[in-house]
Parts: sequence; structure tokens; C-alpha cells
Amino acid sequence: MSHFAKRICFNDSGGDSPMEIDDPSRVDEQGEEDPFLAFVEYARSVVFSEDEVEGEEGHDPSTNGAEGRGPGWAWIVSRILKTCIAYSSGVTSAILLSDLAKAWHEQHRAGTPKKRPECINQLRRKHRRTKLPNTVTIDSIYEKNFVSLSSVLEVVIVDVYVLPGTNIYMLSLGDFWSSNTIDLYLHRRYYDLVDPQNGILRKGREVLLTGCYLRNAREGSGCTRLLPTEYLVILLDDDQDDDAILIGAQFCSDSFSSISLDEVDKGVSFSLYARIESIGSLEIQGTCGRLQRKDIALVDNDGVKLKFLLWGEQVLLSNLFSVGSMLALDRPYISTSAECAVEARDELCLEYGSATLLYLVPFIQHEEKICVPLTQNRCQGSRMLSAFSVTQDSRVSQVALPCDSQGTIDFSNYPFRPYIIDLHDKMTSISLYGVVTEIFREKTTEAIFSLQVKDTTGAIWAKLHFSKSWSLGRLGLGHTVFITGLSCYLTKRNCLELSWFENDVGASLTNLSILPAVLNSSCLHKLSCLSDLTSQESSMHICQVRVDQIDHCHVNSRLSHALCGNFVMETRSRIVECSFCQCNCDAEVVRSFHLKITLADESAKVFASCSGQTAAELLQISPDEFYELPEEEQIMYPSSLENERFVVMLIDCKRQGHASTADTADIWEITCALRCE
Repeated sequence: MSHFAKRICFNDSGGDSPMEIDDPSRVDEQGEEDPFLAFVEYARSVVFSEDEVEGEEGHDPSTNGAEGRGPGWAWIVSRILKTCIAYSSGVTSAILLSDLAKAWHEQHRAGTPKKRPECINQLRRKHRRTKLPNTVTIDSIYEKNFVSLSSVLEVVIVDVYVLPGTNIYMLSLGDFWSSNTIDLYLHRRYYDLVDPQNGILRKGREVLLTGCYLRNAREGSGCTRLLPTEYLVILLDDDQDDDAILIGAQFCSDSFSSISLDEVDKGVSFSLYARIESIGSLEIQGTCGRLQRKDIALVDNDGVKLKFLLWGEQVLLSNLFSVGSMLALDRPYISTSAECAVEARDELCLEYGSATLLYLVPFIQHEEKICVPLTQNRCQGSRMLSAFSVTQDSRVSQVALPCDSQGTIDFSNYPFRPYIIDLHDKMTSISLYGVVTEIFREKTTEAIFSLQVKDTTGAIWAKLHFSKSWSLGRLGLGHTVFITGLSCYLTKRNCLELSWFENDVGASLTNLSILPAVLNSSCLHKLSCLSDLTSQESSMHICQVRVDQIDHCHVNSRLSHALCGNFVMETRSRIVECSFCQCNCDAEVVRSFHLKITLADESAKVFASCSGQTAAELLQISPDEFYELPEEEQIMYPSSLENERFVVMLIDCKRQGHASTADTADIWEITCALRCE
């Protein structure tokens, strides 16, 4: 059992609430009013404490900056919300802490070998590049007994050998994160590179693989192996003399401007060396829509640009590339723009041909030291700050984060919560927790929505870019959201703004105000009295109430847009249109409720509204069933609810100076409801 697991003790009464020396309520004493954020900080301190205990044994020098020093704040929040979404009926502190322990252990501790091959240990000490997005470990392949075609393996050759009685070359592969090794049948196009004397594919060489198929042991091979793949890229280190000589001798004599079509027609081959400037998005070619293409923009040392085209299954190769890396192409296939049906200024294009070999000098992200602003000192424990501090000033800390060649800093592993006041130009992979104060669709043919988010330090606009249409469900004013994958930039008017793209790696948006698990989990909220609502700063409140004043209850059955939960209207031309998405949604409507109801407890009464599933939960009937009732029964139905008790989540829609989207007269919106048995 890990040190972390030992810290979670169960009480003697048979319940599953953990008895902890450290209590999450201590975070509240430091000024955190939001119970969810209080639990996040508590969980962060517990997981960080375990990381300190395992410190020297578990630290992975291949990670850099904050990544190797405990889980980031956003990682903790994302894991908690993932568990909440999976268990809508509610979670306990013990469940959440155990899930965090397991996830962190699997990601950063599991698979650490007792004895790793020395060639990997030597490379590991200077391993500084960032993991590629689709990278999987060898341990995970054995665990899942599966590897997808788009998966990337960043591996080191541990051994090269020939299968006894055959002429088949095998590579034994290991990686920096796994205790296991795995064998690969080498594709025959690379056989010339495994010469025992001069071959570049030898023990200690790093390679990248994709497009792999797995041959399982149970299929008769005796052990699990990877089948041959054409999609292999050999990594070079220009700080090593042998690799620097190879680059200079083989790839620097030719340039893009030296390529001649006449020589190409005569069968002259070229070896080229260029920087990857950009990696295009996946395109579909042909009338049948089955041929895929990806464009890689390359720039050589003379500043000349050419496109490197990948076709069909070759697009998998783009998973091995990163912008800023140097790509060496040995014998690429050279075609004209007209042949490839490419709209380009350049007459020529490069392609991955049957004789092409690829080498890569990976782009190493530099690190930039970021001062942790004073906003963090109000919310983080002093022990946590000091662990990241490189200065003597106890009020300010610094962390090192990856920075690309354009000066954009990657905040995906930032250890603390980012506040709006701390945002600045050239920040990416930001995670933001705040309240929605404005939202509308941009007047454009694309699915772009502008969202204003506010936290305790300020407000900022974010442009949400969707691939087709809104896909985040119900989201209203006053709702609390957690957004990951944001980038910050300066607009032409010199204003800070955020952008978010639905399909970007790491992009997500979770609406905490509609999560049943938050309502059902006592460790993530605290109950409020109705009389205290206006005096509390939070816009999200959990209250135990009863239904009151049934004669003032208004039930309306209406059609709503299934994608966003907002009500629809019929235009003069009889088109069914969503007022929020501003699009024709005739095929995407469902019957829904709009309910106005009085809630009461021992201290006060409030008039609130709700719609959709929350209204159905309060009324204890589905909209379709209610719609089929005779009119007189519909009128009488609310009387059956009098004095029924519920736990509800109430959202203050007017605290920000805006009205609810449901009704301009309503102050409170009920976003979640649970009937008390």
C-alpha cells in the first residue's frame, strides 16, 4: 500500500468517510469560501505530501518544471470532475482521494523498474523534450493488451538481433517510463540501417514509431510483439559528434532551391534538411471523401519553403512531428504542385515515397521561470509554495514552465490555480475556474460563441470555437464552469482575450452547476439557509427546501433545443429557431418544462425558476407524460407537490447585473434538484 493510501482511514462506525489528520475545512480558514475549491486544495496538499514522501525514489528526471514536483492544480480539478461525472449519485472524500492516488500513481509512479537497461538510464539523465500528445508507454500496451494505430511510441533500442533460423531483424525496445521492454519486427525498408558496424539503428538509438499492430502471445508467437511498421522516425542529437557529422555530410549539401525537375526525371535523389514550420489539419480529398491528406510546411536554412505531403495512412506520421523540430528527409519523392492538385506558390512538393527515410532533431522546449503572483499566497499553503520557491522571499515563488520559440508559455502543468488578474499575452493550456456572466453566439457562419467568465479578481472574454455546433449542453448566466485548454492573447485593440477550440488536445468545459454529483456529495458542498443567500459572495448555493405556495406555481410545457437546453421559437416563416444557438433546429427539439416555483425553509422563501430535467425532477413527471394529461389535471397537478422536500442547487442569475435567460424577472435558477426520501 502506498503512503498516500495509508493516510485514508475509515471510521469505526462502518461509514466510508475518511478520518484524516488534515481536514479540508482548514482550507476554509485560509479564506476559501467555495467548498469545491476548498476540497481541491485539500486534495492537492494530500497528493503533494505523498509526492514529497516518495520524492527521490519516484522522481522522473525526464519530466521538467512543475511536472516532476507533484500534480498541477488543473490536473486535480479535472480528475475530481471526471469522477463526479462517472458517479452522478455522489462521491465521498475517500472515493475521490483514492481515485486521485491511483491516477497519480499510474501516471507518474507505476512501472518504475528496479533495474532499467543502462543505455536508457544514460539517455534519461539528459532527456528534456516534451512527450508527444499520442504517446503510450510499453507498460500500458501490456496492461491493455492493445495499441491503436494512431498511438506513438517514444522508445530506445535496447538490442538488435536476428530471429534464429531466419533473416528477420528484431529490435528490442524500452522507454523512459516503463519497466518492460517489447520486441518489434523491423520493416525491411530499414534493413540497410542495422549493419552491426556502421548501422544507425543500434543499441542506445532513440526512435519514434506509429501505425503499429500488436501480435499477442496467445496467438502463438510465444510472446507479445509489435508487427512491422513503415512509420518509423530516427532521432538525431546534433550535440553528438556522430549525429552532427551525419547531418552535415548527408543532408546539408542539398537545399530546396537546388532541386531540379530535370535531375529528378533522371533519377537523381536528394537529401534535405529543414525546420517544421507548421502541421496542417487533416483534409479529405476526392469525390468519395476517402483519401486523407496532411500538409507539413518546411523551411530550409535559406528560408525557402516547401510542402511535405502525407497521403492516406501516411498521415499517421504527422503524430511523430512537432513544430520547431528539424526534419531530415533522405530520398523523398518529389512531385509538382499540379500532380498533387495542391494550391501552392511553390512548383514542387515533397512526398513520403517507398524509399524515403526520415530523421528528426526534436525541438527542445526551453523553460521560463514564472513568478507566482501574490494572488496565490492568499490561497496556497506555505509548505506548498516553499516547495516550488527558488527565492528567499516567502511571499513570491517561481516555477519553471516550457516555453516555445515564439515565447508562448505552456501552463498545462502549472501547480497553482490561475486567476484572471494573472493572465497575460502568450499563455497557452490555461485552466480557468469561474462564473459565467455573459454568453452569446458571434454573428458568423462558424460556430463561435463568446463567453465572459469572472472570478474573484476580474472578468475576461473567451471565444469558444466549435467544430460544428454548440455541444456543451445547458449553460446559463451565473453557472460555475471549469475550462481547460485556453490560450491567452492580445487583440488588435490591445485587450486580453482567451480562445478555446473544441477539438484541441486537452480542451474541455465542465459546468459544475448542473452536475448531480456536486449536489449529492457532502464533501463538495455545504448547506446554506435561504436567508443567507444574498449575503454570501458565491453564486452557487446548496439548500434543503420544501415546495411552498402552490397557488403561485407556474408550469409551462414548451419545446427546447436538445443540444443546449434553451427554448425554441417559431419564426414568421414557420422555421423553428433556437434563441441561443441562432440556428434552425427543427430536427433537434424535445418537449421540456419551464417551471416557476416558491421554495421555503425555516428561515425564508425564494421564488425561483428552472427548466429541463431539473423541472422534471421537481415535478416528478416527464414533460411528455405531463403534456398528455387532460387540461384540468395539468392545472391540479402542482398541488400534489406541496410540502415535498428537496435538496436543490440555486444559482444567483442577477448577482452579475444580468437577468436569467429563462425569465428576466427571476433572480434564482434551480439547476439541480434531488428529492428527499
